[in-house]
Amino acid sequence: MIMLKKDFHCALGIFLLFCISPKPSLAKEARLSDIIVTNTREHLLVYFNVKDCFTADMNKAILNGISTKFTFIVKLHEVRNAWLDRKVADIRLAHNIEYNTLKNEFNLFLPEQNSKKVRTKDFDEAKKLMAEVVALKVAKLDKLKRGLHYQLRMKAELDKIELPFYLNYVFFFLSLWDFETDWYSVIFRY
Repeated sequence: MIMLKKDFHCALGIFLLFCISPKPSLAKEARLSDIIVTNTREHLLVYFNVKDCFTADMNKAILNGISTKFTFIVKLHEVRNAWLDRKVADIRLAHNIEYNTLKNEFNLFLPEQNSKKVRTKDFDEAKKLMAEVVALKVAKLDKLKRGLHYQLRMKAELDKIELPFYLNYVFFFLSLWDFETDWYSVIFRY
């Protein structure tokens, strides 16, 4: 009888390890897509989306009320041949999502849209809003010089979740869904 308990616990441990281990062959890399650089009369704007950033584990964590933050990094440099490139803008932007289990709604904070706070009950809509940057004002046009080349670089990352100390042992597997995209660049002439 003692041997059966030991074997059962060993089999259960191996099963749990297999279930929560990352599966690299099935995982997709998060990436930026649909990048658009445009301008208004006063500002240089950028639009982009993050694809394949939500995993099953991340969805479960959000639906269990764990606050999640995506950070978008956008840098604009004037490209110069003989000198180091000149920095024009360096922006860190954070989208936050939190699920209110009592009200069955998602609360999002989208700072590039005039610090817009959005509430929705639709999880797919919340994920779409979380993963898209809309009309981010990168720089005023008066900071750019006509006829020169500029490089716009951007990336996205999921901030590491900081749980209360007593939950770190329960949710140790959450570190498996941290992501960071590669840098994406757009070179243009103003």
